[in-house]
Amino acid sequence: MRWFLLLSVMIGLAGCVTTAPAPGPDAVARAPQSPGASDIQRFRSVVSRVEPVAEGFCRSRARSSNCDFRIVLDDREGLQPNAYQTLDKNGRPILAFTRSLLADVQNADQLAFVMSHEAAHHIAGHIPRQQQNAMAGAILMGGLASLSGANSAGIEAAVNMGAGVGARRYSKDFELEADAIGTVIAHESGYDPVLGAEYFMRIADPGDTFLGTHPRNADRIETVRRVAAGL
Repeated sequence: MRWFLLLSVMIGLAGCVTTAPAPGPDAVARAPQSPGASDIQRFRSVVSRVEPVAEGFCRSRARSSNCDFRIVLDDREGLQPNAYQTLDKNGRPILAFTRSLLADVQNADQLAFVMSHEAAHHIAGHIPRQQQNAMAGAILMGGLASLSGANSAGIEAAVNMGAGVGARRYSKDFELEADAIGTVIAHESGYDPVLGAEYFMRIADPGDTFLGTHPRNADRIETVRRVAAGL
């Protein structure tokens, strides 16, 4: 059962859900920028408005019992603009933003939408759902490899492959679901989610790649417009 122990460790680390996909080979890389004082102040202002709305939305609709968001800056130098949602060891939801993202967004609406999107990942329970999908894929592939007589290295490779495929199975749906919920949160926080979703025009378009983690930017913008039109 060595492969099952390996799986348990691996799934426990599979908790991040990122906003921006890695740039494709044809994308023009932008050097990470450091935020200025006005960027930091804008971040604090957006947090003060989005956090209470997101927590209220979470308490009324979330699958999780922990709606005490902690919104932090990932202050490691050299990181590309990005945001992600994860959980601390006590299950508290963390929304983290790289410093370069604060400088990269063009206005408060874009920052508020990204923040609302990340909060939506927790509200929709995407981390545990992603972990369940990864676990199912890993068990299936690992079990098949074991039954076929594969050695320990072969089983380990199958487990890794199965977990990766399982985690990606519904990742595009998760992103669109977070975009829809994030649209409502941003709107209720007093921001324009349609203007906020224009940030997708600033990141590489992942296209419609097989087992990609993010949907096309056009699909995401259309989701935001559709939900916003009904608010």
